[in-house]
Amino acid sequence: MARSVDRRPGFSRRAQYGIFTGYVIAVAGVVAGAVLLLVSLVNPALFSTLRGTASELARPAGEAGAETRAAGQSLFAAIGAYFNAGRQNAALSREVAAARANAVTMQALANENRRLKALLGIVDPQVRPVAAARLIGSTAASTRRYAVLSAGSVQGVRPGQPVRSAAGLIGRVVEAGPNTARVLLVTDPENVVPVRRARDGLPAFIEGKSNGRIAIRLINMGTNPLRTGDVFVTSGSGGLYPPGIPVAVVTEVLHDGGLGHLASDPADADFVVVLPVFQPAAVSALSASQQAAGPAPDASAEGGGN
Repeated sequence: MARSVDRRPGFSRRAQYGIFTGYVIAVAGVVAGAVLLLVSLVNPALFSTLRGTASELARPAGEAGAETRAAGQSLFAAIGAYFNAGRQNAALSREVAAARANAVTMQALANENRRLKALLGIVDPQVRPVAAARLIGSTAASTRRYAVLSAGSVQGVRPGQPVRSAAGLIGRVVEAGPNTARVLLVTDPENVVPVRRARDGLPAFIEGKSNGRIAIRLINMGTNPLRTGDVFVTSGSGGLYPPGIPVAVVTEVLHDGGLGHLASDPADADFVVVLPVFQPAAVSALSASQQAAGPAPDASAEGGGN
């Protein structure tokens, strides 16, 4: 027997009220979601307290997940090393022999550098990290790229401070809670990092592309001098990032710049360090000038230039 097309619940008031209540809840949920989305677009900083609270509550679970991930990676690496021990041993022997020769050359250059700096009276400032912490979370699927750090204002972390791993730059702090902090990654499309080519100082800047890769834009337009494999490091321009931190490696040359991958992938970084702002006075002057010019949009507030 075919089912009746009449979907009314009959004369049961309880069923009618149930269906009506379900419609009301669904409509209310859609309206509330639309309002929250509109508020987040107009005033993103309004939810910073809620995000901080959520990060604090999720910190234990994030640290446990990070430790489990690191243990799993170590286990698979140990298994792979066991089966490839012979080949790796031969390769490492060749690398050690080459490294000995390079070490002698580098030691000679270091001694010459030290002697010349002493003659010129140049003193390199010792930059001490603000804190060392673990990356315990990141955005899974979004056009914005953030990570969560297991250190906050209690450990001395403040918004604007650069974050790096042993391999290179990760990003900068944009929000700091008591024991967690939100980091704007280099791969975020609203983040701009001034860089220079390591071998000759060619100036450029790097923009994120939301897919784990970055775009390298040249400041001086003309013949593109980039080559595959070029390494870019922070230049220190703007006063936010200290100079000399590896940022990206060129993988594809374009007519107006290039594409590349990060020197330090946040997904592979376990522990990171938070550094002090390179030139606090320059950053403060830039912030004051921006405030005097008027309210900044979301792009400059959370991920703009340095």
